[in-house]
Amino acid sequence: MFSINTKAPDFDLLDQNEELHSLSQYIGQWVLLYFYPKDNTPGCTQEACAIQDNLSDFKNFDIQVLGISSDSTLSHKKFASKYNLDFPLLSDQNLKVSQLFKVADLFTAKRASYLIGRDGLIKKVYSSVKPKQHAREVLADYRELCS
Repeated sequence: MFSINTKAPDFDLLDQNEELHSLSQYIGQWVLLYFYPKDNTPGCTQEACAIQDNLSDFKNFDIQVLGISSDSTLSHKKFASKYNLDFPLLSDQNLKVSQLFKVADLFTAKRASYLIGRDGLIKKVYSSVKPKQHAREVLADYRELCS
């Protein structure tokens, strides 16, 4: 995992709508970059739905949410549609970005997140994520960091 105030590495990945996202395109915004193991599994569904339930707060704070897993764009599209997820789910099928962010080995990614500031620096690292509480935890940390 990266340290606080380290520059987050840039990447390019496609989302569930085949749109390309680069981390650098969000400079000037906060970003919640959350890595999860697999679409449609219990913990990953809880985490995604909790983020969706709090999405208006993320948007009000100008925090862009980006979910990343090794699932395909088609899998992400089905997952997003099934649970009405209104934020990008990025496909990292070869785990290169997950490895870049030190949340995966050669074969699997783990659940972890980074809260990245407007300046592109990592402000908070979440190496132990509780899916149901994660969205509220991130929002509370954002409020504390900005106070």
